[in-house]
Amino acid sequence: MDEATRKACGGDAVKVHYTGKFSDGSVFDSSKDREPLQFTIGAGQLIAGFEKAVEGMAAGETKTVMIPPGSGYGARREELVFRVKKEHFPPMIEQKIGVFLELRQPDGGIVEVQISDITADLVVLDGNHPLAGKDLHFDIELVAISGPAAV
Repeated sequence: MDEATRKACGGDAVKVHYTGKFSDGSVFDSSKDREPLQFTIGAGQLIAGFEKAVEGMAAGETKTVMIPPGSGYGARREELVFRVKKEHFPPMIEQKIGVFLELRQPDGGIVEVQISDITADLVVLDGNHPLAGKDLHFDIELVAISGPAAV
């Protein structure tokens, strides 16, 4: 197959540049000032919607896609939001909105949470991914394809 017309498919290693934006146009992440993002399509390394968007693209091609929560980081789940009384919060941990913490569960597992709010008597911890529940808009440029040839 001619490399110029080859389309990316499952199992291919690809390199992409991307800019991720929210619906209001504000940028939450971009690879433009870094090396391209490299991943294997279908390996589950990225959100499903992003991998699906790259499938069928040719090297040098660009596209803009909107990925809804169901194909991104999922819906926000209120059961992952915890309110802790300040007097039960360890004094050596900084109480500042945006700080990420790792909590050990009774079974030994680790859960990452972020301080999302602080009131007079509570610290609110959010275990949702910061991008959960959001429509994500990506400008994608497929830089290179390697791996098995497209069938």
